[in-house]
Amino acid sequence: MPEGPTIVLLREEAAKFAGKRVREVSGNSRQDIQRMQGRTVRAVRSWGKHFLLAFDGFVLRIHFMLFGRYRVDDPRDDANPRLTLRFANGRLDLYACSVQFLEGDLDDLYDWSLDVMSDDWDPARARKRLRASPHVLAADALLDQEWFAGVGNIIKNEVLWRIRVHPESEVGALPPKKQAELVAQAREYSFDFLEWKKAFVLKKHYQVHTKTHCPRDGNRLSYRKELGRARRRAFFCEACQKLYVL
Repeated sequence: MPEGPTIVLLREEAAKFAGKRVREVSGNSRQDIQRMQGRTVRAVRSWGKHFLLAFDGFVLRIHFMLFGRYRVDDPRDDANPRLTLRFANGRLDLYACSVQFLEGDLDDLYDWSLDVMSDDWDPARARKRLRASPHVLAADALLDQEWFAGVGNIIKNEVLWRIRVHPESEVGALPPKKQAELVAQAREYSFDFLEWKKAFVLKKHYQVHTKTHCPRDGNRLSYRKELGRARRRAFFCEACQKLYVL
């Protein structure tokens, strides 16, 4: 599943379509995608794992689910797009994704302070939510899009390893310093992820995700196929990631 940094990368690549008129619409989506024909893209934005194109009066929201992909000016020959938008200066192809329309204005629909990669990200608000839900597991807290929009499973595993916190720790048991580190690293690692992905070296920087041994102490990593309420894969070190419980 594409995580927030990948959607930011798409936003940056598609930024050239802002202010441009949609010349042609096609695709196998069941939504009324023809409503975009001839309309002008007013803004290209992202929120967490959502890619957003704003038009007058409505917003196109794309979620890439588990297997979605995108191409800018480079369509695939081996797959049919869910949605293709053609402009005078290029084309956007979206595959295996969820296509939805939201009525209204972007700023009325989204709270940008929840997006870890937004300029409006509010870390104090995230820390307050952690304190208000003390029994939530650290792994689940990071994957909650209403707390850390854009954080996915890779970021979750790597952040918890960075701050030496076991994924099954209860957030209310974390010392204030650890709570602050969790919030700060959710954002910092996301931007590291973005830079590594741009350089095509992301996987080279994985410390625990999909790995077998801890690079910090050499111990064999623990692996859970489904961990926490979110039931997502977890890679972690029992030796150097401390378990905090109330």
